[in-house]
Amino acid sequence: DTSGLMLVARTRACMDRLMAQIAAREVRREYLAIVQGPWRGPESQDIDAPIGRDPQHRLRMAVVDLARQAGKPARTTAMCLDSNEQASWVHCRLHTGRTHQIRVHLGHIGHRLYGDTQYAGPLLEGLQRQALHAFRLSLAHPITGEWLTCHAEWPADLDAALQALGLRYNETLLPALA
Repeated sequence: DTSGLMLVARTRACMDRLMAQIAAREVRREYLAIVQGPWRGPESQDIDAPIGRDPQHRLRMAVVDLARQAGKPARTTAMCLDSNEQASWVHCRLHTGRTHQIRVHLGHIGHRLYGDTQYAGPLLEGLQRQALHAFRLSLAHPITGEWLTCHAEWPADLDAALQALGLRYNETLLPALA
């Protein structure tokens, strides 16, 4: 249900090189999300919490205590771009790539994604999916090594959702590449 960029390799050799970059955490993956409620805490938050299977709902993932349950380290940096009493527009950068990582981490700090029925996110009229968009991806080209950054435009359905919630898309708020 996530819109935006998807990484695809045309050959096995390219796939192997891309997978090696991902495993070495050399690929920069950035997302935009619309979440429930006013933003709490600092504008930018580093969520460093391990993720494993949710023991109550086997189809979901959850933040876990590694001393008591299997899981893997996971880290997301979340930065609020706009917020009001109903919702917040958030930029997320993945430092690891766990299943449902953004959904789990944002939910863990009290901000479920709009439209995310699997994780009990609030519904929004006119939005038929979770409010999550893969908007920027940066990596070394698997053959030339040239650093590439790809962007995906903010989709119309999420723009309508932002407006319905009293938020606005403002490209100048997006963090610059580091």
